[in-house]
Amino acid sequence: MKLALIGFGQAGGKIVDKFVQYDQRTGSDIVRAAVAVNTAKADLMGLEEIPKDQRVLIGQSRVKGHGVGADNELGAEVAEEDIDEVQGAIDSIPVHEVDAFLVIAGLGGGTGSGGAPVLAKHLKRIYTEPVYGLGVLPGSDEGGIYTLNAARSFQTFVREVDNLMVFDNDAWRKTGESVSGGYDEINEEIVKRFGILFGAGEIDQGQEVAESVVDSSEIINTLSGGGVSTVGYASEEVEESAGGGGLLSRLTGDAGDDDLDTAHTTNRITSLVRKAALGRLTLPCEIEGSERALLVMAGPPEHLNRKGIERGRKWLEEQTGSMEVRGGDYPVSGSGFVASVILLSGVTNVPRIKELQQVAIEAQDNIDDIQQESQDNLDSLISDDEDELESLF
Repeated sequence: MKLALIGFGQAGGKIVDKFVQYDQRTGSDIVRAAVAVNTAKADLMGLEEIPKDQRVLIGQSRVKGHGVGADNELGAEVAEEDIDEVQGAIDSIPVHEVDAFLVIAGLGGGTGSGGAPVLAKHLKRIYTEPVYGLGVLPGSDEGGIYTLNAARSFQTFVREVDNLMVFDNDAWRKTGESVSGGYDEINEEIVKRFGILFGAGEIDQGQEVAESVVDSSEIINTLSGGGVSTVGYASEEVEESAGGGGLLSRLTGDAGDDDLDTAHTTNRITSLVRKAALGRLTLPCEIEGSERALLVMAGPPEHLNRKGIERGRKWLEEQTGSMEVRGGDYPVSGSGFVASVILLSGVTNVPRIKELQQVAIEAQDNIDDIQQESQDNLDSLISDDEDELESLF
């Protein structure tokens, strides 16, 4: 799948930077274009892989390149005002070669939280290609203002994109980890999952052809219908046989000299499917009730077989209750591991979102109370003397 990636804000830009690194490292060729948009000049300068002419500084007349200070209303206003500058960078993207736009942002800050929904709305108005969002929720320990920003941004972003894929920092932060080290690791996890998902089906000259191809239309169909999506992942190291094992050998069950036990291969695949679905999802939720699902098995071709993938797909169908469960393989010679990636689309039973919204409502009430109390205190401070003293003007 060919993507135009647009990172909005600090977190969004860093994740797009990681995507470009992943693309270069694996040769998956999913990043057709990469753009970073920010109100903070320093954040744009800190990026390594995104071309300098594709880094867009907005809001200079309002914030002078210093960011919006976690004010996502200001972030949205600045994005609206400077949308033409963002469009200038997008105009250089060969859209006819792109399957979809992916707007990436952290939802807790100011620039990405406010600007990403504005950009998504703009893109949907102009282009016929799908516009997806990848939103990162802040950790619950990051403070009330970030939770409030995330709740407001989430409910706006999800309405403006064709599908919102969510990654919850709360589920992934490790205790005792430094903030920068923690976010670097989290960004790697994000890119690994979505890289395999979007990379499936891309075949270069001389590469193995999948038995059951997952192409961009399968991903688009799984994400169609809108709503919220989450991704599961599980992997296991394997030893690759010297002879490989092409499509014919996988179909016949004969993998040459190093014949692999078909039952063992099948069992490994079904086990990885279960681990991916029932383990740590990018957004923890109950998988039952998911509207659509997509299973991608990646790894050396001799460690993949149709029987295992079909069993995994049927199990996923039973667990989700969905009749729309697609599946296929993504042969990656020399990878040294077999991985299962599961995309669950249209999930609704998400306790974290309910909790986020509740905490945000309480934070909003607290902010209103504090502002009123502050005003009352100021009034009481100056009211005693104002009858005796005249104001200057």
